[in-house]
Amino acid sequence: MAGGGCPTWHAGEWCVEVIAATDSGWTWAQTTALIVPFIAVFGAFLTYALNQRAVRRERRAKTFAEALTAVEEYLEMPYRIRRRPESSAQVRQELTDEVSSLLARMAFHQAWLQIEASSVAGPYATLVSTARAEAGAQMSLAWQQPPLTSDDSMNLGSAYPRDRSNGARASCIDAMRRHL
Repeated sequence: MAGGGCPTWHAGEWCVEVIAATDSGWTWAQTTALIVPFIAVFGAFLTYALNQRAVRRERRAKTFAEALTAVEEYLEMPYRIRRRPESSAQVRQELTDEVSSLLARMAFHQAWLQIEASSVAGPYATLVSTARAEAGAQMSLAWQQPPLTSDDSMNLGSAYPRDRSNGARASCIDAMRRHL
């Protein structure tokens, strides 16, 4: 070997260093050792990303349901007022506090939707205004009726009409489904 192990051809033979480097070349085992951890990290990241997406979707769906519940409870208030047990200051205060609380909850959800789900905010605002118009007029009529004093009178016989609110609710639910 000439030249102290240089990688050149010397009198019909290669230097030892070149042969040694060729024998220790890249193998499939080394390739696999690099690829497997990469796949594992990618799989963990993908699982994390999909779980986070599912959590966000579930949180959004729950918030949408809470927003719809506030409107539904507001639409039930004419029945609560009509079925009041007595016409005392305390009963009036409790019922009006409940109405005020429901209005505040609907306003909260309306603001939240404007921030977090703007495509749903418009249909929800329409639902709220429609519900307020329908149930508001029905609550006024319910307050004018005398309190119910017997179990038999708890069945009012007919439902308060909610056709416009039901239509606005269906449109709002469609928008919510699209946003999920």
